[in-house]
Amino acid sequence: MSPAQEVALLADELRDISAMGLLFSQNIYDRDNYLRIQRIATQAFALASGLALDELEPLRGTLFSRPTPLTTGDAAIIDAAGQILLIRRADNRLWAMPGGAMAVGETPAEAVIREAFEETGVRAEPLALVGVHDSRLCGTIARFHLYHFLFLCKPLNDGAGADRPAASHAIEVLQSDWFAEDALPGDIDPGHVTRIAAAYRMWHGECAAYFDH
Repeated sequence: MSPAQEVALLADELRDISAMGLLFSQNIYDRDNYLRIQRIATQAFALASGLALDELEPLRGTLFSRPTPLTTGDAAIIDAAGQILLIRRADNRLWAMPGGAMAVGETPAEAVIREAFEETGVRAEPLALVGVHDSRLCGTIARFHLYHFLFLCKPLNDGAGADRPAASHAIEVLQSDWFAEDALPGDIDPGHVTRIAAAYRMWHGECAAYFDH
């Protein structure tokens, strides 16, 4: 990790401590101290990200008050021919599996199926939990600590070449396409390289879900 990434993760730990403390603190002195920790975390995030402090201020009441890491999910949609559906992200222009943040009220599997459909127009069925990845350990470049749930899925149409409706969240995606396991694009998002490999291991019959990778 770069020094900026390390500072951002340390700031995220402080944010988590302050959020949990504010959730359970019983007196005004503790609350004042946890609010001070929250302010320090916000300043550290600003330094690590290069953003102005006032740009982060609106997050104080939402993201910075949230305890625990952010939860996200990805869909490894592999068709009968062994081709996986990937998207080229609009933010960093790299290829990745479709996915995103989970919403309250969804199960993890429901979240990845929704995200995949929004980003690609492909309807899919979850088959198995491939595993849970920790963003700090799998190469993800992010300001915040993330837990990635990865599900092996199959398309509910004929896979590559099948007609599909337009994606509702196309603004997040430059393009989407199907790739064979031995012909993956070279410019894959670093947080997805090992996870795509894990999805294929599951597709080939390795049934043990992983964790802490």
